[in-house]
Amino acid sequence: MSQRPIKYLFAKLHLYAGLWFGTLFVLLGLTGSAIAWMPELDAYLNPSLLQASNPAPGQVFQVTPRTLQMVVERLAADPAYGKPSQINPPADARDVYMASYRQAGKPSPLRQAIVRQVMVDPYTLQVKGERDWGRFGLTRPLLMSGMFHLHRYLLSGEVGKTITGISGVMLLLMAISGIYLWWPRLQWTAIRRALTVSHGGSWPRFNYSLHKAAGFFAAPVLVVLAFSGIYFNLPQLVVPLVDLVSTVPDTAKLKNAQHDGAVLDAGQAMAAAQQLYPQARVSRIVLPTKQDQPYEIRVRQPDEIAQGDGATRITLDARSGQALRIRDPLTAPYGERFLGWQFPLHSGQAFGVGGRTFITAFGLMPLLFMLTGTLVWWKRRRPRK
Repeated sequence: MSQRPIKYLFAKLHLYAGLWFGTLFVLLGLTGSAIAWMPELDAYLNPSLLQASNPAPGQVFQVTPRTLQMVVERLAADPAYGKPSQINPPADARDVYMASYRQAGKPSPLRQAIVRQVMVDPYTLQVKGERDWGRFGLTRPLLMSGMFHLHRYLLSGEVGKTITGISGVMLLLMAISGIYLWWPRLQWTAIRRALTVSHGGSWPRFNYSLHKAAGFFAAPVLVVLAFSGIYFNLPQLVVPLVDLVSTVPDTAKLKNAQHDGAVLDAGQAMAAAQQLYPQARVSRIVLPTKQDQPYEIRVRQPDEIAQGDGATRITLDARSGQALRIRDPLTAPYGERFLGWQFPLHSGQAFGVGGRTFITAFGLMPLLFMLTGTLVWWKRRRPRK
């Protein structure tokens, strides 16, 4: 096949992917800019809910298995709350305990799952308030929840998640086709012209040159964001490919190896995790709801690339306290490490504050491409006089 038909096909692919998915790309870009700073913005918007009270004179901040178990017991004893399904200990002296209660049953494919979050002060161990995470709203408690679920699920549950994954595929194709269409002759004059934004008294020329030049610099980032977005939402397309060249994470659900004896409480499970990783911070504990179900514990090691809750996962026998499986990003096979890098790259966490700032600014690029691309297309489709 000659180069001309190939270029024609790539041009049509680039055009119609932009026309059909452009608005969605803009939405994902703008919401992605906001949720790059989700913990900080959420705490700023909801200080009475997500920020701890001032400690009493002489009171020292500490998160121990004992204090965590006290929080669980207080909630379990209160008929307004009950035993949580998950608890996140505070990350620092200004943070709070967050207990989560999942909805009973499985939501329909078009409905967003709602998680009831109850916040407990680390100094007084009193409930500060609650909210429904996953519910859309413009109020302060629900604003970041709405942003996140709009970005990930389009407020439409698993169906929206699938659409977001498909949009990632289209974004990947757009980036690749855009590079092909941009590629100039390997001559310095042609390369310089392809990277130059010019006006020359013509706004159509300005729009076209800006679209091409900005697209060249943005394409590598778009490829990374598109690929990671596909992995998050359609892992069945990505994991088998990675598995062809390296080991991928074992995600099979495990059951307790020991079937007799008392179930460990949450504090004991936390202590067992701390014995395995003394220097790490226990960031999340998923409590078992069935007799054969183990604890799922997340810890963050100091050298992890992932911020927040970290990416070290421990599946702990709920009776013996023995580790049934450990997924350590610092010692994992290369395939698992590669997949583990996807969220830090997607969110900008991999490069600290600078990376998150870049992702925030880059979230405006889809809007730029949609505006300039639409103007170029509209100019070309108008009949010449």
